[in-house]
Amino acid sequence: MAPVTYPVSFSVDYPDRPLNRLTTFFRLFTAIPIVIVLATVSGGVWQSSSGKAGSQAVAAAGGLLFVGPLLMILFREKYPRWWFDWNLELHRFSNRVGVYVALMDDRYPSTDDHQAVHLDYVYPDAPQELNRFLPLVKWLLAIPHYIVLFFLDIGVVVVVIVAWFAILFTGRFPPALFRFVADVIGWHNRVVGYALTLITDRYPPFRLSLEDPTA
Repeated sequence: MAPVTYPVSFSVDYPDRPLNRLTTFFRLFTAIPIVIVLATVSGGVWQSSSGKAGSQAVAAAGGLLFVGPLLMILFREKYPRWWFDWNLELHRFSNRVGVYVALMDDRYPSTDDHQAVHLDYVYPDAPQELNRFLPLVKWLLAIPHYIVLFFLDIGVVVVVIVAWFAILFTGRFPPALFRFVADVIGWHNRVVGYALTLITDRYPPFRLSLEDPTA
């Protein structure tokens, strides 16, 4: 990976080999099981009941930790390491699933191995590097990024559709298109690191990554 210039770094190894055409064709279907697994650990509450006075069952999942780190930074100027590790590993897992759905890798996403997807956070020295009040407004300060990423995501959808046809006919994801999708995912990751997982106060740059995933 290239040297870290931002506390959130991301890259995807370019698959310089023929990709599996069959699983590419059916990717939206083959991804369903792992998407369900991801959903079970990505936050949410599911409730079921039976009868007017019957039983009721509730299941809840964790997801990325936001409120807990916010409160710890605000009142204790501390970011518990195991909370940091949880957010990082869950974020890595979600990226592996996203890369698979985006046709950038034909290996089924692992729940623990990093595979071709490289995402890293720099663990912050909370008292020295994190302003205790900034987490209260980071989500608001990141609104310009949300707007830009909305339009970039539309471009990603178009690019992935084009890449789908390219893989079916040639077995390859065009490198320039691969780079664009990887850069947009990397931009998302930097915004998540700033506004959601709160691991840095450095405002994300308004640019696509300069790292070359085909290198």
